[in-house]
Amino acid sequence: MTGGKLAKDVAGYDFTRLFVGSEGTLCVITEAILKLLPMPETKKTALALYEDLESAARSVSKIIANKIIPTTLEFLDQATVKVVEDYVKIGLPVDAQAVLLIEQDGPPEVVERDMAKITEICKQENAFSVQVAKTDQEAEALRTARRTALSALARLAPTTILEDATVPRSEIAKMVKSINEIAVKYDLNICTFGHAGDGNLHPTCPTDIRNKDEMERVEKAFEEIFERAIELGGTITGEHGVGIMKAPYLELKLGKEGVAAMRGVKASLDPNNIMNPGKIFAKDSRKRVVVSK
Repeated sequence: MTGGKLAKDVAGYDFTRLFVGSEGTLCVITEAILKLLPMPETKKTALALYEDLESAARSVSKIIANKIIPTTLEFLDQATVKVVEDYVKIGLPVDAQAVLLIEQDGPPEVVERDMAKITEICKQENAFSVQVAKTDQEAEALRTARRTALSALARLAPTTILEDATVPRSEIAKMVKSINEIAVKYDLNICTFGHAGDGNLHPTCPTDIRNKDEMERVEKAFEEIFERAIELGGTITGEHGVGIMKAPYLELKLGKEGVAAMRGVKASLDPNNIMNPGKIFAKDSRKRVVVSK
């Protein structure tokens, strides 16, 4: 057993984080103690529209700098907005270069204060429109833009590759620009959306695993995307984990020494390699495993 019900306990190594973050390669979790939170009293939803990526990125940084932590702070680039609007037809402005979906919840007075400040910040940073939903129906329509992004993109091709390169919030605009440049370089359709509040972006490529030439270009493109994320102080995965597909790129982030240290932990706690074998640690090949829908 690791952890417990105490508010504070730092006796020994933090095995809880190690095991939970091991992607099943170090243990099997059979029981967990969870903390339940009450439902928020109220919620407000807004959509901010921008003519350039930099303004959207500055808004994100400024919102956080003002000590406002929205429950949702999502980003969609123009390519994603166009695909989503074609799919759900909810009136999204396809001329916007960047869209921020913002939600805040909690006590009514806090939500009102925070949303007013968020709206002010977005307008200060050149948002040409900030729409705050007045009803639950309007709020649900705005949420649809983000919720359906992957489904909309998945309609475009037999295979969908969704990644989660993550960078500091201040580097979001540079990262999205780099993704777009890499897409042009390799003649690919890569749309980007994700969690602007923590810099976790999802460059997504609709492709066809049966097209060997295109898949080779996809491999090269995502390798450059991961390299660029690391150059900007980021990482190859913010939430999806390494698994099999990211394993060839882990050394880009951690270096040979870092991967060797992780292998040492694995060998110590799972000497027979029976816990999720084959995950995280790649062989020599840089070839990813891609699953077609």
